[in-house]
Amino acid sequence: MKLPFELFISLRYLKSKRRNRTVSLNTFISIAGVVIGVATSIITLSVMTGFQGYFRDKILSAISHVVVMEYAGKGVSDQRSLIDKVGRVPHVTATTPFIISQVMLTAHERVQGVVVRGIDPRTEGTVTDLEKNIRKGSLLDLDRSDKDRPGIVIGEDLARKFDASIGDTIMMVNPIGEESAMGMVPKMRKFILVGIFDAGMYDYNTTFVYISIPEAQRFFNMPDRISGIQVRVDDIYRAAAIAESIQSSIGFPYYTRNWIEMNKNFFSALKLEKIGMSLILVVIIIVASFNIIGTLTMIVMEKSREIAILKSMGSPERSVMKIFMFSGLIIGVVGTVLGSVIGYSAVVVIAQSGIITLPKDVYQVSHLPLSITGYDILFISLMALGISFLATIYPAWQAARQDPVEVLRYE
Repeated sequence: MKLPFELFISLRYLKSKRRNRTVSLNTFISIAGVVIGVATSIITLSVMTGFQGYFRDKILSAISHVVVMEYAGKGVSDQRSLIDKVGRVPHVTATTPFIISQVMLTAHERVQGVVVRGIDPRTEGTVTDLEKNIRKGSLLDLDRSDKDRPGIVIGEDLARKFDASIGDTIMMVNPIGEESAMGMVPKMRKFILVGIFDAGMYDYNTTFVYISIPEAQRFFNMPDRISGIQVRVDDIYRAAAIAESIQSSIGFPYYTRNWIEMNKNFFSALKLEKIGMSLILVVIIIVASFNIIGTLTMIVMEKSREIAILKSMGSPERSVMKIFMFSGLIIGVVGTVLGSVIGYSAVVVIAQSGIITLPKDVYQVSHLPLSITGYDILFISLMALGISFLATIYPAWQAARQDPVEVLRYE
């Protein structure tokens, strides 16, 4: 296959001469700059994408896609009717009732404020992954028949803080309490630890505890009432639209919130960080493209005699520009391909080996989560190639506007 003469000459210009290796060294440096920029971009973007995916999965394992609650906060009394209405909405796959409130737990002379959720152990697994996250004990033991000490499920990190294990007694204290002759007296109840879960996030493991709905109703004085309905949908990214459909179906006095709204600040911060990192990575690739400009400028200066001869032989300015544009694009393509391979390989190795560990109480995850998609790699590659192409324009224009008469006058 015969190469176009512009491409053939551009390849020759990127090679070194025996008497002068400067051009080949600068070519190598230019390629290395693009490789580092692309590989760094892929690894960094994979970290941001990995964190987003990890936290999304862990959050959705602990909370439902949509919740339905009552405006006044007094609770839902006609839960069967509400569950039937919500269940008939398209794209709703499962529902379960819940009660939510804040209490204090104490065990072994340690105290922790937590969010207690009253759940139905038999249907909770259809909406969240709590049942899958149980590491010790059983979620079904929340329905234990011991009325003196009903069951409770707490997180792994909270159990470690309390130095508690299955079968230990945990005291639940409601600061609001009850009216008495002595004034407001905190309400207390003993529970027995029947399960320990690991949601994969330190905050959830230390904040959420679970008891059965009947026990929550008795403890919070909510006879025959619940706080709301948890809903699972068939597409998490359409949760907002499905929540609106649910709202239209049930109407006032109920309202809906989807998982994105409930964690809006968190995901907005992650998205902003990803945008900021993407801009920094663009700057890194732009800086790498300066090497391409420098290399092509040096080639133009060294090859001015050859350029003048080509123009004297009738080569148009467009062909001369193509020669140097091809040279820059070859550097960009080689650097982008190598950078993509190196970056993707590094992501795979780090993700599979888990060699990078993180303090779980700070980052909510014990190992660095990495995830990269084909679209991310394509975006970075096209960006690198586009910047590389733009870097070729000025040196190519310089070469094309040279006057062969001035160059060859003293030859």
